[in-house]
Amino acid sequence: MNTTNQELDVRTLIPIKRHEKLHKLFSELQAGDSFIFINDHDPKPLYYEFRSVYGDVVGWEYLQRDPDEWKVQVTKTEESAGKKDEGISTLIDLRKTEPRDWKYTIFHRYGMMLPGDTMEIRANQIPEEIRGIFNNKFAGEHSWEYVKSIPGEVIIHITKKAENDVDAEDISVVNKFDVRPHAPAKRHDMVFEAFESLNPGEAFVFINDHDPKPLYYQMEAEYDTPFKWEYLMTLPEEWKVKVMKL
Repeated sequence: MNTTNQELDVRTLIPIKRHEKLHKLFSELQAGDSFIFINDHDPKPLYYEFRSVYGDVVGWEYLQRDPDEWKVQVTKTEESAGKKDEGISTLIDLRKTEPRDWKYTIFHRYGMMLPGDTMEIRANQIPEEIRGIFNNKFAGEHSWEYVKSIPGEVIIHITKKAENDVDAEDISVVNKFDVRPHAPAKRHDMVFEAFESLNPGEAFVFINDHDPKPLYYQMEAEYDTPFKWEYLMTLPEEWKVKVMKL
């Protein structure tokens, strides 16, 4: 087996880029080859995504399990071609996923999706609990489409809507933006600039891939103007915050 000696630390990348890079690495492996990567949380959802896309050819060994440093060796055990369709940002085959990990895998990955992205779920039957969570927690934020639904085979497309309706009727919100595609330093600039442009009583909403509480404390320290900080959504990879200038 040929294992690359270099350990790839993906913690410096935004989550979407981490997945893209690791997918590319795995797709280019020869049978029996492997690579090692370091992440800042348990990347088990990526393991299930790899199995969904490439089949049962994914060797996955945890070399380290620290709170902020998870080290994993990934091996392609046999040759395999990916089967994710064009237009699909992620594929989760529940038939290849442990039932106890269904919710974590699906909603972790959904939280990383950008507006307009589509997740394909494959299963033996309709995942009623998953559907219920989407209906109750994300009503109006997504579309749920049955591409195929026959006994023993269900294919579902879940698309994150470009317009998030949680705050659509809040007239105080004058600006909404997603900072996840940008580098950390740029994210801070975007939030500060948005706050400075507000009039009293106006607000903006931004989406981040982790709890941006350090930014809250930075704003508290740097601004004399009072403001309100409200969490609208707290998913593993999607933190939605409303900031109002008082």
